[in-house]
Amino acid sequence: MSEEHPAAGERATTADADADAWATACAEDLAAERTRRRERHGPPPGSAAEELRRLVDSVADKLSGLQSPLLGAVAGPAAQQIVQQVVQQAKAAVEPVIERNPDVFDHLASAGQELLAAYRSAVQAQEKRWTARAADVERDPGKGENGGPPGERIDLD
Repeated sequence: MSEEHPAAGERATTADADADAWATACAEDLAAERTRRRERHGPPPGSAAEELRRLVDSVADKLSGLQSPLLGAVAGPAAQQIVQQVVQQAKAAVEPVIERNPDVFDHLASAGQELLAAYRSAVQAQEKRWTARAADVERDPGKGENGGPPGERIDLD
């Protein structure tokens, strides 16, 4: 019996080594695939919270660099200072919300994608009905929409 235990131990060591080799190979393949995708498509988009932060920063930069020709040279510096102050206040208000609730923005982004998919589905279904009606009328112009006699168009103008 003492001879069986080392054999079982050796099998376990071999199985562990095989599992580690498999995990290592998978990790290497995954890293290589990620590198290929980054080279082809650029860096992956960040989380929704990071994207919102970048959006706020870019809008703030654009607003801060905006010159107002409507206000003229006299009011220009004062207006510029007010714009910068408003931008800083907006960033100060948004930044803590983003830091405290980054998952909320991911959920909102996925909910928006689901709403868009539902809207797209509804529009495509309606378009199919419209094109089906138009095709029916083209095939048999003697029938109206409900299969009855064609209606007469009356111009009310």
